[in-house]
Amino acid sequence: MELLLYIVDHLGVAVFAVAGTLLAFRKNLDGFGVIVLAAVTAIGGGTLRDLMLDLPVFWVHDPIYLYTIAAAAVLTILWLRLRDYIHQTTLLVADAVGVAFFTVMGAQKAMMAGFSPLICVIMGTMSACFGGMLRDVLVRDIPMVLKGELYATTCLVGGSVYVVMVEFTPALALLVGGLTTLLMRLGAIRWQWTLTVFHEHGGPR
Repeated sequence: MELLLYIVDHLGVAVFAVAGTLLAFRKNLDGFGVIVLAAVTAIGGGTLRDLMLDLPVFWVHDPIYLYTIAAAAVLTILWLRLRDYIHQTTLLVADAVGVAFFTVMGAQKAMMAGFSPLICVIMGTMSACFGGMLRDVLVRDIPMVLKGELYATTCLVGGSVYVVMVEFTPALALLVGGLTTLLMRLGAIRWQWTLTVFHEHGGPR
């Protein structure tokens, strides 16, 4: 089980590194910019989570994660050399997959450390969202989590599904929690599911 969780964690890091690399390509950044965006996206949320939980920062404790980021970035760059343009939807889908991975893995790490279910859900959401926020801020985009389209809400729901199920079937909880997050996020991308957006009184709606 521990090996499976370790592999899933690396998959999440790799997918987020791919998402960061894709955005760097869209923004025409140089090689250094690619590595920065890939790394920030992949480890930003997990770093904040570990610091808040007073745990060893995962990539400092195990530098193999950095090799995973580098490999994912290089493979994505090689793939992009065959394409002249990357569609925004591709970036959104890659980000959605990363969000699903990190939601359940962040919640699982907090659960293993003995924190309450509420804190586990919050840490899963933070793990999934914070790296993407840093990435978007660095390229001067409005972070996806701050837009009306469902984003952090999908993490809260998926993380809640995980903490409810984990007492009965840990492996299935990871799968169902991750799929719940992913399907909700993909649905939000496809059908523009949103929460209520607040407007200035009397302003445009």
